[in-house]
Amino acid sequence: MALASWDDTNAGLVHEDPKLLRALDMVAPGTTLREGIDNVIHASTGALIVIGEPEEISFLFSGGLKLDVDYTPGLIYQVAKMDGAIVLDPEARKISWANVQLMPDPTIHSSETGTRHRTAERVSKQTNALVIAISARRDVVSIYLGGVKYILQDIPTVLSKANQGLATMEKYRLRLDRVTARLTTVEMAGAATLHDVLTVLQRAELLLRTSNEVERYIIELGAEGRMIEMQLEETSVGVLADRVALIRDYAAEDTEEMLDATLAALSRLSHQELLDLGRLAELLGYDRKTNPHDLQVSARGYRALGRISRLPRLVGEKVIRHFGSLEEILAASDDQLAAIDGVGEDRAADIREGLDRVRESEIFERYPLT
Repeated sequence: MALASWDDTNAGLVHEDPKLLRALDMVAPGTTLREGIDNVIHASTGALIVIGEPEEISFLFSGGLKLDVDYTPGLIYQVAKMDGAIVLDPEARKISWANVQLMPDPTIHSSETGTRHRTAERVSKQTNALVIAISARRDVVSIYLGGVKYILQDIPTVLSKANQGLATMEKYRLRLDRVTARLTTVEMAGAATLHDVLTVLQRAELLLRTSNEVERYIIELGAEGRMIEMQLEETSVGVLADRVALIRDYAAEDTEEMLDATLAALSRLSHQELLDLGRLAELLGYDRKTNPHDLQVSARGYRALGRISRLPRLVGEKVIRHFGSLEEILAASDDQLAAIDGVGEDRAADIREGLDRVRESEIFERYPLT
């Protein structure tokens, strides 16, 4: 059974449109809708299934049987033996109509050749409905939503792609951990360069983009993707928060607007642009012509203080606003830290011990005992 090849060129669309995510989730293995689809495939009858509010798409109906009965995988297999389309409610819990002849606007352009798939594409363009076309001969399931077509892949194919994505993520994570450890080490010594920062940002973004791909496969896998999901969580833990802290540490301006703009611009970069450190420097507010190896930069302290588990985020932000840089925080005495509103002696000690642990842990990571 050749189900879904979600076209990789459309991968980014999946994460931008929650409707597409929901469509994938509805037809994932382990759902009753997928069970019904598989029954139709095994019977080689083919089917055209429309999921939406019947009242909103009824203007396309010609004939048909109004059923309004609970959906079951066995029943959809039976009604698929008839030639017409099957109409389900938006939650796919009711079979509203069966054997319906759909009459979409024939002037709507369609790139499909077969009658069933041409109708499916036109209905998806003319309505908000999710349309599923199951080929009788080729065992292929096509999903149409808003005029965009996706082809489902079989479980072994999706599993293979998910495992390839995880293997890539593990390599990215290893590299990310190394460059992050280096950045923390030079950061603590007051010797960080823009190149150190941009390398960490680049590696984090590469890992997160691969993570998005694997997440898409997990949704396609449904119940079959639980182990992959656990591995994904383990491989990507902490990366999102660290990326935000990195941007707040080194962006030209420490504002919510700058953070939001940087994250949005980062998500729009092509893979080739992501490899250009000059372009990444621009996103952080630096001149792209600057040699990143030569420009020393100073962290504000978000990453370092964020690693102190007992320190509330708001208190950490007060410390950063008061001192302005990690270098000043490291140089501050316990009394100076304790004098800040919300810190006090106990938290001042926590900050001092926490920063010492961060420094020591990164040294051991970078120079492990053999």
